[in-house]
Amino acid sequence: MFNPAFIQQLRKQTPGIDNNIHFNNAGAALMPEQILNAMINHLNLEAQIGGYEAAAKKNSELEEFRQVLANLLNAHAKNMAYAGSATEAYNRALSSIPFKEGEVLLTTQDDYVSNQIAFLQIQKRNKIKLVVAPVDEQSGGVDLEAMKKLIDRHQPKLVAVTHIPTNSGLIQDVETIGQFCKQKDTWYLVDACQSAGQLPLDVEKICCDFLSATFRKFLRGPRGAGFLYVSDKALDQGLEPVYLDLHSAQWSGNLQYTPVDSAKRFEQWERPHALILGAKAAVRLALEIGLEPIKDRVQHLSNQLRDGLGPMSRLRVLDKGPALGGIVTFYVPGVNPQELKQQLQEKKINCSLIAYDNARYDFDRKEVDWAMRVSPHYYNTEEEVSNFLEVVSDE
Repeated sequence: MFNPAFIQQLRKQTPGIDNNIHFNNAGAALMPEQILNAMINHLNLEAQIGGYEAAAKKNSELEEFRQVLANLLNAHAKNMAYAGSATEAYNRALSSIPFKEGEVLLTTQDDYVSNQIAFLQIQKRNKIKLVVAPVDEQSGGVDLEAMKKLIDRHQPKLVAVTHIPTNSGLIQDVETIGQFCKQKDTWYLVDACQSAGQLPLDVEKICCDFLSATFRKFLRGPRGAGFLYVSDKALDQGLEPVYLDLHSAQWSGNLQYTPVDSAKRFEQWERPHALILGAKAAVRLALEIGLEPIKDRVQHLSNQLRDGLGPMSRLRVLDKGPALGGIVTFYVPGVNPQELKQQLQEKKINCSLIAYDNARYDFDRKEVDWAMRVSPHYYNTEEEVSNFLEVVSDE
């Protein structure tokens, strides 16, 4: 599918494509013009007739957002909620788990830094026990056998796993872990921040109760927009985030409120409608292209990067795992990482620098204190990869 003509078409639809070699898609991808136009058109409408009136006029298009998003995850519209970011979505789900003192939250060494901080807050506030599963040192990624034993032993209130961590190309086996949780009737929260738009996602196969993600990364959508999937089980058992409002609940009596019966329970009334329309356009584009072809294209470019970086004696490729995705990380001993990033920027190459505090467990294992993250996407070219490798080999 990704023949030269199609790739050129995609690049023509991307206004920023000629400004840089953009290998920071795990941070924020370049948006195509159809997504920009969806947002600009709505902002213009708001300026012309007013924000409330524009929302009313576009109400049906705004409501379509949930169904389009559900199509991405093999879910139903009622199970989808908008959030201001992946972290906001994640924390709303996390806040709904009714932890009691002494109960266990089980996670991995490769979970996202913001999630790790939130876990420590819950441990401090609710006096729970935080258990971190070990890594399979041979293959990389969480030790699945150990994870199962920890679930059997601790009967955790929640298992929380990041599908693809921000600091490496590792792809965690969230489906197998989901089966472990299903057998024990344990709440299961998946962070799909880096996998949404890069890999096919099926919440039925993952068996998760919650799945959070953003639009700005591999979905190529706007910043300030994320989403949350909430399972029927979570809704039926009355889970609700801290602090509802008039959108997520009804004031059903002077001293009574009733949460709505859909995932809107995890939203708030004030939402940026222009971003919602941009996010919807982003999901539609991903679905039109197809997540399987996208996955293959991203892995092809990532493999080309790893194959080119691997033989370079001056650096270490850090990615390790039974399956690797579209994040390539490397470390150069004795080099100032900020200077390296600046040198790449001077060559008009966008990458991202991952600091030690963002990946303490992982970097301790790898004995590094930083990593350069290179994340190609389907609109990048083999020529851009070759240019990058030439620059890195010369720096």
